[in-house]
Amino acid sequence: MIYKNRKESSLEKKAKKTVGPLFGAQDIDTTILQTITYQYPRRKINVELTSQEFSCVCPFSGLPDFAYLTIQYVPRKKLIELKSLKYYLYAFRNVKIYNEHVVNKILEDLRKALDPYELTVTGEFTVRGGIKNKVSAQYRAKKRQKG
Repeated sequence: MIYKNRKESSLEKKAKKTVGPLFGAQDIDTTILQTITYQYPRRKINVELTSQEFSCVCPFSGLPDFAYLTIQYVPRKKLIELKSLKYYLYAFRNVKIYNEHVVNKILEDLRKALDPYELTVTGEFTVRGGIKNKVSAQYRAKKRQKG
């Protein structure tokens, strides 16, 4: 080990839970996702996060799938803590899941953690067999009744 005195954080340990054998999407520990308070809840902003290092495993072929992920959201009261998002995405590394399902899983997990006004997750998966796959899933909160 390069860093002899380095200790893994609890988030890193949770993310590495799925390293080694292959797992299913139900094995992703969503408590990895942590949030911070958005200090300007009356101001709607657009947050865009990207990752070029996302990977999971195709359940059909067992081959790795690589994707450029884009996460866009309009926060209500919470922001995603970026280090926790990194570890959450890392946790998919040995998870068998179809491209279409992984985008929906990430959307649902982030929706539960953030309760945003809007959220879109897009995965641009690398070419496999001459076909490029781009998948987007969206969430838009219903207007809440005041009363």
